[in-house]
Amino acid sequence: MADRTLDRVRFLTFDIFGTVMDLTGSLAGPAGDFLAANGSDLSGQAFYAEWRERQRIEQYQDNLMMLGHSGYLETCRRALVYCLKKHGVSYTAEGVREFMQVYMDLQPYGDAIDGLRTLGARYKLVALSNGEQWYLEKLLANNVPVEFDAIISVDQVGAFKPSPGIYRKAAQRLKCEPGEIMMVAAHSFDILGAQACGFKGAYVNRYNLPIEDSEYQPDIIVEDFFQLAERLLP
Repeated sequence: MADRTLDRVRFLTFDIFGTVMDLTGSLAGPAGDFLAANGSDLSGQAFYAEWRERQRIEQYQDNLMMLGHSGYLETCRRALVYCLKKHGVSYTAEGVREFMQVYMDLQPYGDAIDGLRTLGARYKLVALSNGEQWYLEKLLANNVPVEFDAIISVDQVGAFKPSPGIYRKAAQRLKCEPGEIMMVAAHSFDILGAQACGFKGAYVNRYNLPIEDSEYQPDIIVEDFFQLAERLLP
């Protein structure tokens, strides 16, 4: 059943990595192959979980140090190298560069594709992502068979989410009030940042994780895009 308190919402802005794109499903297997080729018996699944957590630290450090925006793919590479060093895995810089091409092959969650198509009948669909602009445009065009009305990268403000500038830039780009936008993400920090800037928030809790202990709480909590469509559409 549709939630009538959200009638002002006209735009849905989507986190891409981990919300639309299945990072674990796309990267854990190749990571395991890379580790094995470099003499490690670590599982790709366990390694990827550490790598993903480290990448978020790399992004936060990038924001805090304010030495210039490094870009999403660079923070992914730095996090990978950090985790390889942590576990004593031998590697070469060239090998890492070649492996990083796996990011061009990320695949979406099936429910995300179906949900985006359904939601697009009522809402404007916007990618609002930490990825580089060129990378988002190429990845979505090649791997996500859904047309977005706009693709907005944090490149435009030079800081990763949840820095407030990217949410404000989205409202400016879309020429609307913040309350007309709902942020959709599988990471509660993204919802927190968006709501602090006046957005509505839909938390797609794919990973069964708690939300932040904050005065800002998601307007909607669902398990997948199927449930999201049920909540938003009449």
